[in-house]
Amino acid sequence: MTDFAIPGFDLAAFVRATLEEDLGVGLPGGGHDVTSESVIPAEARFAGVMDSRDAITVCGLPIAAAFFRALDPAVDITILVDEGTRVEPGTALMCLAGNARAMLTAERSALNTVQHLSGVATLTRQYVDAMGQTRARLLDTRKTIPGFRHLEKYAVRTGGGHNHRMGLWDAAMIKDNHVLVAGGVAEAVRRALAAGVADVICEVDHLDQIEPALAAGATRLLLDNMGPDMLRQAVALVAGRVPTEASGGVRLDTIAAIAASGVDYVSVGRLTQSAPAADIGLDFSPL
Repeated sequence: MTDFAIPGFDLAAFVRATLEEDLGVGLPGGGHDVTSESVIPAEARFAGVMDSRDAITVCGLPIAAAFFRALDPAVDITILVDEGTRVEPGTALMCLAGNARAMLTAERSALNTVQHLSGVATLTRQYVDAMGQTRARLLDTRKTIPGFRHLEKYAVRTGGGHNHRMGLWDAAMIKDNHVLVAGGVAEAVRRALAAGVADVICEVDHLDQIEPALAAGATRLLLDNMGPDMLRQAVALVAGRVPTEASGGVRLDTIAAIAASGVDYVSVGRLTQSAPAADIGLDFSPL
């Protein structure tokens, strides 16, 4: 379908499932685009230009192209800007020409994807810029739309951020509820290590939890809902023994001070949970 690939993500399956949802495949009377089939002649051809109406960080154009190619393998597509490019309003992003029915059927799925992923990439870039010249790196979280995790985490990378764990499988993250059941941070960490988990991230809410978590063998500390002053104290107590991560309620107007506290990472759920869609349009004309 396309040379574009995201590790662990099945692009062809995503495109197929998204189009089938829009077409109503499997539902009574479903399986086709009634508007395009009734209004547009089968042999009609369109040319189109996708452009941004906002200042954005572009993300998702190869995925959009895959939607059009799925319905018209002969469609002519030219992607005009690279992923991660910052563009001004009015910038043309993609030109395409092909079967009119196929392009109209694929249009909304393609635009929805690019608008959402560009929104995530744009917000991520705003947070990265707001951090200033610190050594801290921006991380996403697992607060993603079900079924969109690989895409949204790709958008975070495109916007200049970094990915936290991909899911429940690639690192242990011990949070307050785990600690509550286990009976303390030290016991929770010990249990994870005893189970053979290599990466054990332990959330600490108070400074007096730091030493027990480290003594038990935590490989990273998540410093939850701490202000800049407390974060600096926590970083001093850790003294470089493991990486530190600030998390909880981080906003654009607070991330600079948080990043300047000396932490290694700042994680922000808003990147994927609250990013507004970018305003991107696609205008067609008959050939």
